[in-house]
Amino acid sequence: MATGRIQNPSTAEDRAPNLFWLQCGACSGDSMSLLGVDDPDLGELVRDVGLEILWHPSVSRTTPGAFQEMVDLLVSGRKPLDVLIIEGAIIRGPGGTGMFDTFAGSPKKDLAVALARKAQFVVAVGTCAGFGGIPASGETEATGLQFHGRTRGGVLGNKFTARSGLPVINLPGCPAGPEIVGGALAALLRGEALPLNEHQMPLEWYGVLVHQGCTRNEYHEFRVEDQRFGQPGCLFYHLGCQGPMTYGSCNKLLWSGRTSRTRVGVPCVGCKDPDFPKPHPFFRTRNIEGGPVDLPVGVDRAHFLAYKTMAEAVAPERLKERKHPV
Repeated sequence: MATGRIQNPSTAEDRAPNLFWLQCGACSGDSMSLLGVDDPDLGELVRDVGLEILWHPSVSRTTPGAFQEMVDLLVSGRKPLDVLIIEGAIIRGPGGTGMFDTFAGSPKKDLAVALARKAQFVVAVGTCAGFGGIPASGETEATGLQFHGRTRGGVLGNKFTARSGLPVINLPGCPAGPEIVGGALAALLRGEALPLNEHQMPLEWYGVLVHQGCTRNEYHEFRVEDQRFGQPGCLFYHLGCQGPMTYGSCNKLLWSGRTSRTRVGVPCVGCKDPDFPKPHPFFRTRNIEGGPVDLPVGVDRAHFLAYKTMAEAVAPERLKERKHPV
């Protein structure tokens, strides 16, 4: 596996790329997710890409004074910064001051902006960092780095690019999958192309729907649906599954290589969607005139209702029989 190297502008020598992980308005879920990666594990990943971790709140240790000195060096540009990772929403409250979330007595939002302006790459890990997520609906005035929900802007603004010329790379999820974080870092540090969608999410992991690869797809096609948990049928028509409308590789790149929410009978809650969480209950499908309000991507209502009515009428008995609890 190739080792990433970065040209140090102050010397004629190459150096190992470095990373600074700043936690903002977060629950630490993305950090815990990354610490759980096992193929390769975190130590192997760091060695494989030749990465120097300047700071991560869960694995680093230093004195407050040394930490402040490092931050000052990075913000001033005296020490180069290659990868800035932000975990958690940017807190702007109260009243736009940012004083709900501070570092050394100053708003952490200002530190995030200052570091982003110096970084070669800026990566928003988790839906909160990318789009505001759960905190954005409260009184914290939270937002994402370069988006607020689906609206471009965020704390960095619509036109921001890192020193590499790339915008913020969004890796949404609640939490983001560790393989996705590791894979994106490896690609960036090796100089590999990382095509993005309109919400700056890498197509490598966010170019398919959660619905694709779901083991319940046959039930979905024939509208053999569940109305309570514990049955093997589709979770879309009554239990609020967002899989057909949410982009993510959950059923292609299984969690810890083993499973996904829908595989264990839990509806997709759309945690990778820029609008997560939706302003309605997770586990109840909103219906209108006998059909879901929110339709699968690329499907219009007239064709959906006609097709699903016919499909339900010809559903195989084996699917209907398997719908009962086992």
